[in-house]
Amino acid sequence: MEKKQRIAILGAGGYTGAELLRLLLAHPFADIRALTGQTQAGKPMGEVYPHLAYAGLPALVETAAVDYKDIDVVFCCLPHGQTQEVIAALPRHVKIIDLSADFRLADTQVYAQWYGHDHRAPVLQKEAVYGLTEIHRAAIRDARLVANPGCYPTSAQLPLVPLLKAGLIEREGIIIDAKSGVTGAGRAAKQGTLFCEVDGGISAYGVASHRHAPEIEQELALAAGRPMVVTFTPHLVPMNRGILSTIYVTLTKSKTAQNLAQALSRAYADEPFVKLAPEGVTPGTHMVRGTNLCVIGVFADRIPSRAILICVIDNLVKGASGQAVQNMNVMCGYPETTALTQGALFP
Repeated sequence: MEKKQRIAILGAGGYTGAELLRLLLAHPFADIRALTGQTQAGKPMGEVYPHLAYAGLPALVETAAVDYKDIDVVFCCLPHGQTQEVIAALPRHVKIIDLSADFRLADTQVYAQWYGHDHRAPVLQKEAVYGLTEIHRAAIRDARLVANPGCYPTSAQLPLVPLLKAGLIEREGIIIDAKSGVTGAGRAAKQGTLFCEVDGGISAYGVASHRHAPEIEQELALAAGRPMVVTFTPHLVPMNRGILSTIYVTLTKSKTAQNLAQALSRAYADEPFVKLAPEGVTPGTHMVRGTNLCVIGVFADRIPSRAILICVIDNLVKGASGQAVQNMNVMCGYPETTALTQGALFP
C-alpha cells in the first residue's frame, strides 16, 4: 500500500487553498494535518468555507504554530512576497509546492525588477524547479521545491512551447490575448473585483506591465533557445473561474496551421491533461471548468503565414491547485492523475 503524505496548506483561507482541499479530499494518499490562515487563525474551516464544513478538517492556525516534524508535503498559498522567508525556514525533509510567484523567476534580479523588492531567499531560488508538469516532469520528480506556474503562463506555454521547440513558429510577433475569471484576483476584498465593478463588463489590466510577462518569456526562451519578448495583455471577465487565451503566431517558411496541430497532437499524445480540440471546434472555458484539463484549438488565420491558437484552462485547477496536486503526485511517485479525473462542471 502506498504511503500517505502528511500535508500542510499554508494560506488555506484563499481560493487556491480551498481548491486544494476540494481535490485532496478525494486523494487516497493525502492526510491533511495542518491548515494556516493568519487573519482566520482559530476558525474552523467550515466557518471560512461552508462547503467544507463536513469534511473533518483541522481548524486554521497561524503559520508559526505548525509542527513540521509531522509534515511531509507543504503547499504554500501565501501572497507574493511573503513566501520566500517562510519556505527558507522549513526543514529539509519537507517537499514544497509553492503556488505564489516567489520562486518562478530563475533570475533574482528580474524578480526584483518586477516585484519591487530583492529576493529574500536567493540561495533557495537556485534549487527551485519550475512546475509546468508536462514540460519539466523529470526535474519535478527529483525536486524538493517546485514553483507552481502562474495561471496565464500555463495557458500560454502549453500551446507555444512545443511549437517553438519544433521551429514551426517565429519567435517575433507572438501576441497573447488572455481573459480570466475573477477568482484569479484572489479572495481579498478589492474595489476592482466587487460585483458591481465586474458584472456586465470586460476590462484589460496590467497592460504592458503584468508580472506574468517575464515568467512567460523566461520559459518560452528556454523552448526557443534564444531570448523571447511577447505581447501579453490580460483581461478580467465577469465569471468565477476559467482562462481563455487567444494566441496569434507567425508560421515559419512553408508551414501551415495543420503542421501546428499535428505537432501539438504528437507532443501531448500521452499526456492525460492536455487535449487538442477536434478540427473546427473552438475551445471554451465550460469544456474545462472544475478540471485539470487544458484544451487547445488551432486555426489558420485569413492572413497568409499566420495562425491562431486558442487555449482554455480552469485558472484554479490546471492554473493553480490542480497542477500543484499533479506535481505532488509526480514528486511522491503516485499515478499522475490521482484525485484529478473529475469531469467538467456544466452548466
